[in-house]
Amino acid sequence: MKAELSQTEENYLKAIFSISFTSNKAVSTNAIAEKLKTKASSVTDMIKKLSEKSLVNYKKYQGVLLTEKGKKIAVKVIRKHRLWEVFLVKHLDFSWDEVHEVAEQLEHVKSTKLTQELDRYLDYPSHDPHGDPIPDENGKIAHHGDTMLSSLDEKQSCIVIGVKDSSASFLKYLDNARVKLGSVVNVLEKVEFDDSMRIEIQGAQLSISHQISKNLFVKKI
Repeated sequence: MKAELSQTEENYLKAIFSISFTSNKAVSTNAIAEKLKTKASSVTDMIKKLSEKSLVNYKKYQGVLLTEKGKKIAVKVIRKHRLWEVFLVKHLDFSWDEVHEVAEQLEHVKSTKLTQELDRYLDYPSHDPHGDPIPDENGKIAHHGDTMLSSLDEKQSCIVIGVKDSSASFLKYLDNARVKLGSVVNVLEKVEFDDSMRIEIQGAQLSISHQISKNLFVKKI
């Protein structure tokens, strides 16, 4: 009987997958430490354990890559996390800035049947409340692209389709600014000095910093 992975091990696999998802390049131990808010020395110790279990390939000074086995486990954890976020928002009235920490706990439930039934109950959602794609039962995962609001020019319009930063503080800021998934944004002005923007959204005008615009995934219209 194979030993189950600990929650910490699963979290490491998920973090490595998330960091390398778009680049498919090796991930540095410092990047993992920053993602998980831990020490680089702790990351090195864990990477050695995961390597011994054939879940990652690691070469000193070159970084870490998931093996196919490690990738499958990471995608399963991400799938559960994002399905639970949909459930919490749609059926338990959680706001999108509240669901992450709860889903972090629920994602480690091992029951395959529970995940399948949850997916069916939710009518097979394609994206979570933050716009992130949900892997299907076979582990296939789409990607909504890397177009950020910050890349748009004046007079261009777009629809908000996701957030790069899913921290509670950022999501609360978006709520206060009435920015949500599906919002149509018109870029009225870009300030050369600091790359801030003046935008129109839902009939209202507001100024947003570059820090905000570079964390919003959009689709041009």
